[in-house]
Amino acid sequence: MYQNQTFIMKKQYFLWLFLCLFLEINAQTSLVKNVPFVNIGPTIMSGRIVDVDVNPNKPTEFYAAYASGGLWFTNNNGTSFTSVTENAPTQNMGDVAVDWNNGTIWIGTGESNSSRSSYAGIGILKSIDKGKTWQNVGLKNSQHIGRIIINKNNPNEVVVGVIGNLYTPNAERGIFKTSDGGKTWKSVLFIDENTGVIDISASPTNSNILYAATWERNRKAWNFDGDGENSAIYKSTDAGETWSKLTIEGNGFPTGDGIGRIGLAAFNDDIIYALLDNQFLRPEEVKKESEGLKKDDLRNMSTSDFLKLENKKLNLYLKENDFDSKYTAESVKESVKKGKIVPNDLVSYLEDANFVLLNSEVIGAELYKSVDGGKTWYKTHENYLDDVYSSYGYYFGTIAVNTSNENKVYIGGVPLLKSDNGGKTFTSISKDNVHSDHQSIWVNPILQGHLINGNDGGINITYDDGDNWIKNNQPAVGQFYSVNVDNQKPYNVYGGLQDNGVWYGPSNYEASKRWESNGDYPYKSIGGGDGMQVQIDNRDHNVVYAGSQFGYYYRVNLKTNERVNIHPKHELGDSPYRYNWQTPILLSPHNQDILYMGANKLLRSMDKGETFDVISEDLTTGGKKGNVPYGTLTAISESPFQFGFIYVGSDDGYVNVTINGGGSWVRISDNLPQGLWVSRVIASQHEKERVYVTINGYRNDDFKPYIFVSENMGKSWESIQGNLPNFPINVVKEDPEDENTLYLGTDNELYVTFDKGKNWQVFSNGIPKVAVHDLVIQKEAKDLVVGTHGRSIYKANVSALQQFNKIKDKNSAIFEIPTIRYSSRWGSSWGQWYDVNLPSVTIPFYAANEGNLKITISTEDNLELNQYQVKAEKGFNYFEYDLSVVDKKAIIALTKKDASYKKAKNDVYYLPKGKYIVKIGEEKQVFEVK
Repeated sequence: MYQNQTFIMKKQYFLWLFLCLFLEINAQTSLVKNVPFVNIGPTIMSGRIVDVDVNPNKPTEFYAAYASGGLWFTNNNGTSFTSVTENAPTQNMGDVAVDWNNGTIWIGTGESNSSRSSYAGIGILKSIDKGKTWQNVGLKNSQHIGRIIINKNNPNEVVVGVIGNLYTPNAERGIFKTSDGGKTWKSVLFIDENTGVIDISASPTNSNILYAATWERNRKAWNFDGDGENSAIYKSTDAGETWSKLTIEGNGFPTGDGIGRIGLAAFNDDIIYALLDNQFLRPEEVKKESEGLKKDDLRNMSTSDFLKLENKKLNLYLKENDFDSKYTAESVKESVKKGKIVPNDLVSYLEDANFVLLNSEVIGAELYKSVDGGKTWYKTHENYLDDVYSSYGYYFGTIAVNTSNENKVYIGGVPLLKSDNGGKTFTSISKDNVHSDHQSIWVNPILQGHLINGNDGGINITYDDGDNWIKNNQPAVGQFYSVNVDNQKPYNVYGGLQDNGVWYGPSNYEASKRWESNGDYPYKSIGGGDGMQVQIDNRDHNVVYAGSQFGYYYRVNLKTNERVNIHPKHELGDSPYRYNWQTPILLSPHNQDILYMGANKLLRSMDKGETFDVISEDLTTGGKKGNVPYGTLTAISESPFQFGFIYVGSDDGYVNVTINGGGSWVRISDNLPQGLWVSRVIASQHEKERVYVTINGYRNDDFKPYIFVSENMGKSWESIQGNLPNFPINVVKEDPEDENTLYLGTDNELYVTFDKGKNWQVFSNGIPKVAVHDLVIQKEAKDLVVGTHGRSIYKANVSALQQFNKIKDKNSAIFEIPTIRYSSRWGSSWGQWYDVNLPSVTIPFYAANEGNLKITISTEDNLELNQYQVKAEKGFNYFEYDLSVVDKKAIIALTKKDASYKKAKNDVYYLPKGKYIVKIGEEKQVFEVK
């Protein structure tokens, strides 16, 4: 087995090395490598933390690892953070470990939480210069890493817990160890291809003693089984060289196929805590007598007994379970009499694909303790720890113990809990400014009450044991699923985020703490939950459609705060609709009163979401049995050329089209890759019969880039993946002005093509390697807005790119230069303690070849004011002109023309009001100072 793993690791290494070289060459030769992106936030809601590593000798200094936002460093207690993975090949973090004696950083890439948005990694990254450079030192095929432990007595000895692939079996799982700083690795614990290691805890008093938690899990797009017999606790007494299983039947710790994720916290050599996600069902209890009608009362009720029910009780049942108002006791009984429905339909009406996951009565979170090094265990508490995990404990497993007080224990789930008596009882310390989902806890053993908590909303710090918390959300690390823009000036940006709701704010946002003085943060929250897609009425930007996971949407008026809930339900007697986690919605470009919404069928509202009609049959493969909705629509696009000409895509690989508003549908995906997630289907705005489709294999651990175009409404398809590397594709967007230009977002990068996909250019100046989930172009501003899943939102002006195919055969070209507002304060400041006001304007230009170019600035009557020699790179270039006038003859001429013209306080002459000419070669461009 080990020889096979070694071969796989070597093969993966060379593939990874080739990919890195390819990407580097591609990036260096990209025509758009200089086109600048700027981050426009937001920051306040932050994103999911996976781990923190704190300097034990200086706790104000620590690293924070964000699930898909990279690694950040602070040395001022979280007042500010600096990214240390800007140059890293991925931002997908699983765990971080730091040797604080020499500053070496180890990152296990690929988040271990096993959620829908837990992105795969590329192995172990190591930095010996505090993040300036990174080296991949192995385990390239691990995908998701749970924990890294550095031997404090030998920093070259590192043990890594690998959880492995998220969706498919793989051999590179278990525990691996290096004794030479990552040059070589060996597998020291392997269970099987579905069982990895989620946590490792070292005894703080003996570095040879390690405890590890294995986790058997099986995730599919339609089902997640997060428990199994191979989930267990192991121990090593030789620094990870060999391991023995601790949790065996009869020693106090549960065993069997209901054992889920386990979190570990060692207090010393013998005392160890284990937080278990116990997925065994709770024992049946005697039901309490209740006057109200319950769902289980109806499950097997006969028709005759149902018709005898009191209308009052039945109406109360319908109301309490949020049935559509058209269903009353009288109408329902009438349908039962006629045989249209049966009593059990009033049960199945409420039980969609999420029901099993969210309503299974599992035991849930349990805390166990061993005081004899794991030989025996006991549960620390008598009662259930309700409302900590529910049925989704796979997402948590966070536990910490104060290593100076064995009875001081902290566990994280939906609340954050502490115990002062070794886990017998708990109290919540989830207070104001603390997100509800907790992923990491660091406990200061010296300063009592000092905790650092990493959660789905960033970093929180407390000094009074959780009574009060500081919010430390400076980095822009939002995990956006979607972005959209309105038509205001300046326009607003809207987006939905993982676990942080829906927000909107100004496109000219610049990160600043000035807002803290008035409490008015520029971005505003619209709603909570996991924020999903957003549509804005183009007649009134105050009318916004947004929502959260599984199709729970709303229409809100941002001016009046009027809110209408939107979650269409099936007809009583039919099967429940299946809504995707990221349920697609679309306002018709032909009529903004018309809202489309995708379940497993396409739904259409003609009245702004008040009522819906079904305009299709099931447009999926029909779903699969499981605890996750599957066989759902994921993409909707209506052609701008014709109302009712609609494409939809599904999570199981179908693409369908209608040209008559849903009167009839044709499946057009039979010749496309089958069984994968359709991430986008885009009806072209340039040609009526042109359509683009992107397909994402992430949920099959298939990382190939699938993108296709059809010129005949899907009768035939052509792949346009061109030179794209192996990253799954999330989104493609047509340029509104040039039909040959497309923008594309993958799980690692942004790209652009000027020839419809024959050649793709890396488009990432200012954006690290992060998942790009959504793209939108603000047509009037000519801005490309990029929604990333880990680094919030970026924008770049693409007006120059839109001209490329018109100027590509020229030696050079100058693009539009913005008008500048004149200020008499140029070159001066408010005082000696303030920065000097230094004006500038960006001159965008294109060069066909690399080399030196002369840029001259002159008046309209050819009076030369300044000139520069600049080194141009092939492609798009940007020169910052400081508006200075240096030619002495020009200064004299300007002074004669206007006696008030004089040098500024910094002894620089600046342009007066007027029109000016920029010249590069034979190309000219006019700009104005007003």
